[in-house]
Amino acid sequence: MARLKEFDEDRALDAAIDCFWSRGYEATSVRDLAREMGIGGASLYNAYGDKRSLFARVLERYANGTTRERIARLEASHPPREAIRAFLAEVIDRSLKDPDCKGCLLVNSAIDVAPHDAELGRVVAAYLEEIRAFFQRMVEAANQAGETPRGTDAHALSLHLLGVLMGLRVLARTGARRRTLEAVVRPALELLGRSH
Repeated sequence: MARLKEFDEDRALDAAIDCFWSRGYEATSVRDLAREMGIGGASLYNAYGDKRSLFARVLERYANGTTRERIARLEASHPPREAIRAFLAEVIDRSLKDPDCKGCLLVNSAIDVAPHDAELGRVVAAYLEEIRAFFQRMVEAANQAGETPRGTDAHALSLHLLGVLMGLRVLARTGARRRTLEAVVRPALELLGRSH
C-alpha cells in the first residue's frame, strides 16, 4: 500500500475531482475514492483525513484550475465589461462542450452538499463569493470609466451576475442549448451598457 507522499498527489486529486464530480459528494464512498485515486484507504486517511477534508481539498484544486484561473486571466487581459462578457461566454462554451452535462462542481456542491453540511457550505460559499467579488470589481471599474449606465449599483449587479451564472450552470446540466443559455445571459449584459 502506498504511504503518504508515495503517490502522485496531483493525479490523485484530479481523480478525486472526477469521482466527486460524476457521482456527487454523498454517493461517493471512501472505497470509490481510494480506487479511483490509486491509493489504499489507509493512505487516503493518512494523507487527507476524512472524506470531508478531501472534498475541501478537491474544491480548492477545482477552483484554482477553473474559476480562479479564468478570473486572473480575464481580469489581466480584458477591459472590465469585456472581462465579464468573456467569463460568461467561456462558461457557456465549456458547458456545451461537456457531453456528460456535469455542470460546475462548485454550483453542484452549493445545491447538493451545502444544505446538509454547514462546514462545506461555508467553503463553497467562499468560492462563490470570489466570483461575485470579481464581477463587482469589474463593474466598479467600468463605472469609474463611465462605461456603464449612470447609477449602476456594482454590488447589486454583481449579485445578479452570480445568480445568472448559477442559473446557467444548472440549465446546462439539463442539456440546454446555446440559444437558451445566451438568452439567459443577454439581459444581464445589457445592464452593463452597450459595447462600442
